[in-house]
Amino acid sequence: MGGGSLKKYVQYIKPYAAYYFTGPLFMLVEVVGDIMLPWLLARIINTGVMNHDIGYIVRTGIMMVIIAVFMAVGGVGGAFFAARAAMNTGTDLRMALFEKIQKFSFKNIDDFSTGSLVTRLTNDITQIQNMIMQTLRTCLRSPGILIGAVIMAFVMSPGLAMILIVVIPVIVCVVAVIMKLAFPRFDRMQTKLDNLNSCIQEMLVNIRVIKSFVRGEYEEAKFDSRNEQLCESTVRAMRTVIVMAPAMALIMNMAIVAVMWKGGNMIIAGHMPVGNLTAFINYMTQILSNLTMLSMVFLNSTRAVASLKRIDEVMQADIDLTDDAAAMKDKKVLCGDVEFKNVFFRYYKNSEEWVLDNISFHLKSGQKMGIIGSTGCGKSTLVSLIARLYDADSGSVLIDGTDVREYSLKNLRDGVGMVLQNNVLFSGDIADNLRWGDADATDEQIRQAASAAQADEFVNDFADGYAAQLGQGGCNVSGGQKQRLCIARALLKKPKILILDDSTSAVDTATERKINAALEEQLAGCTTITVSQRISSIMHADVILVMDNGRVIDMGTHEQLLAGCTLYREIYDLQTNS
Repeated sequence: MGGGSLKKYVQYIKPYAAYYFTGPLFMLVEVVGDIMLPWLLARIINTGVMNHDIGYIVRTGIMMVIIAVFMAVGGVGGAFFAARAAMNTGTDLRMALFEKIQKFSFKNIDDFSTGSLVTRLTNDITQIQNMIMQTLRTCLRSPGILIGAVIMAFVMSPGLAMILIVVIPVIVCVVAVIMKLAFPRFDRMQTKLDNLNSCIQEMLVNIRVIKSFVRGEYEEAKFDSRNEQLCESTVRAMRTVIVMAPAMALIMNMAIVAVMWKGGNMIIAGHMPVGNLTAFINYMTQILSNLTMLSMVFLNSTRAVASLKRIDEVMQADIDLTDDAAAMKDKKVLCGDVEFKNVFFRYYKNSEEWVLDNISFHLKSGQKMGIIGSTGCGKSTLVSLIARLYDADSGSVLIDGTDVREYSLKNLRDGVGMVLQNNVLFSGDIADNLRWGDADATDEQIRQAASAAQADEFVNDFADGYAAQLGQGGCNVSGGQKQRLCIARALLKKPKILILDDSTSAVDTATERKINAALEEQLAGCTTITVSQRISSIMHADVILVMDNGRVIDMGTHEQLLAGCTLYREIYDLQTNS
């Protein structure tokens, strides 16, 4: 990720500039204290102890205690502001990432697995927050102590300080090598975490299917495999950290031994007071420990950079379905007239086969259309183009005579109600789920919509009625009940175009007839498109499309198709004679 991309993330720092500025300033108090304490200790030894001056020792000791108190205040203040800066920045970045994902088209979502997006929203953001917090706590403290300690070390003993000239470059080289090895390993670790999260999500969403097919052992084996892969990848990545600590300790201990040997000889020779050696060792320990701290910050930053790179992949993803170029953003769907003109579509641009092949038809406002055909023939894809869940590769989809790409996405989708094949409900109570159709719907309007969808009766069977809580995905209601609640939700929307994509497949024919009758009453004048495998669901439509292999092979009324369409007649005979 280049510098140009990094500049885009400054916007998440600017609102909290005061925290970013104040936190390091508090750490400067610690820096001053850390530099002064060894010097004062040297004075106690050289002046107080050597001269047996108890008063001097006490006065200097009190001064050291006061400095230590100020250091504690500085440390707490620095940690507080660093945490505020990191948490707030991470929160804003997570929100921006979530908003970007919300704008994704279906194709964009297909490019990133759900598990990967979850990891980026959670773990990757956390890594960045940790890096910010760690950086703010060390950005002035560690370099400040390093510079101050090196200066004071030369003041205490220029001869001993020459050891530092040898040690510091060695540490820098070790850190550089470890960082070079660490970055790709942390990147691979996050990818393995993506895979594990995808596995967990899939298992939890489909737990009932897993149990019904007794595939628990298979899923456990799959989870175990991905868990082991993550473990192995994490171990390989953390080896760099494991190596770091002992390597730094070895270098530090060897340097201290060298200082003690040479400093001892200098004291014996009378070239240096004892207090200066004590202070020099303290300064040297500070230098080496802060070098170690900085190296750990750099090491952890490689993991954070890998996370930021993954976040940037999402943030920089080109959204292929937007309304930026729409010429009529203020226009709303008023009538519900639908027309397809020579529409071609395929999911993958390099695919040789069209999912929709030269689709053309005109459905006038208020008309009812049925669509039937074999599984995978393109029925659901066709209706998805109406609400711009996908865009046609060529040709035009028109609503009220205007290309759907000229509407704003909000106005277009406000005018189109969809009950999809995969009916989705959300955790929360039933009333809140139905208000997705109309956020301002009254309790009475909710009951009316539910009654029309034949859902009111079973909802009232719940102890809490419309306040009954639904599990994630509506897991505590049956398939038929879920379909009826989704239809009620669409009715509350009062759309100009209503699309029912196999939305009554889980209800009996008697209930289906009641629902259809209620739809006629509730949505008079609404253009309705029903996708179904059952002829009984569409036979009363004004026009029926018969599809096969992405093409419309015939269209007409039920009677016309029975008389003139072989495929339709075959489906009818199979269903009526079974």
